[in-house]
Amino acid sequence: MEGEKGRVCVTGGTGYIGSWLIMRLLERGYSVQTTMRSNPGHTKDIGFLTGLPGASEKLQIFNADLSIPESFSAAIEGCSGVFHVATPIDFEDKEPEEIVTKRSIDGALGILNACLNSQTVKRVIYTSSSAAVLYSGEDVDDEADESVWSDVDFIKALKIYGGNEDAYSFLALIASSMVHVDDLARAHIFLLEYPNAKGRYICSSDGMSIQQMSEFLAHNYPEFQIPTPDSMKKYEGFKTPGLLSKKLLDSGFRYKYSFKEMFDEAVQCCREKGYLQFNG
Repeated sequence: MEGEKGRVCVTGGTGYIGSWLIMRLLERGYSVQTTMRSNPGHTKDIGFLTGLPGASEKLQIFNADLSIPESFSAAIEGCSGVFHVATPIDFEDKEPEEIVTKRSIDGALGILNACLNSQTVKRVIYTSSSAAVLYSGEDVDDEADESVWSDVDFIKALKIYGGNEDAYSFLALIASSMVHVDDLARAHIFLLEYPNAKGRYICSSDGMSIQQMSEFLAHNYPEFQIPTPDSMKKYEGFKTPGLLSKKLLDSGFRYKYSFKEMFDEAVQCCREKGYLQFNG
């Protein structure tokens, strides 16, 4: 573990990105104040956080909720940097879009206000999504950069939701710009420490079409039931651009993982957990 780096806040620390970011921050010597949403009547196992090396000395966990923006103030107090990773996710689509959107916006504004009122915060890194870039509804080059913004009305018109057929159609829309979660966490820390960081940064190390993905997986993992490239052709339709990481790379950041390593690790994890179905 490296030397003392100061104190930072990570919102949404129990999530996939947030927890990995916390692990890397602790390794680099940062003290971390993170947040999680309390859920009365349901105890969440956070051993994957509290068991991290250095967590007992350098990790504090606060209860906070995007529905109560001021609840993040305590976690932000005393921090020099804030990573806003938390986002309201409603996988079961139980809440109206307007409520989820309002919670996200109000929560982000509340966090930014807490940072402004703080006497210590020097930098805020707000984690967004490729969805903010991929769906502009206009003809763009093969790769989109930070100047491109998605169009909300265009996204709604796509109506991509439903069963398996819709899921495949959704995948076909994406040029499958990808990044390993460890590279993503490292990029967050890089931008915290990079003195000239400003504006938006795309973090995407590799890309392939869904047909290329099918071919790659079928060739490397024949023991699993992988849709063939030919069977995926019917989902070609509308295509999104790839994502260009030139700005991040020009700043000095370097990716460690190729798409092969991403898939190898993902397949190994799913194999160990029994999520993958064997042929035969």
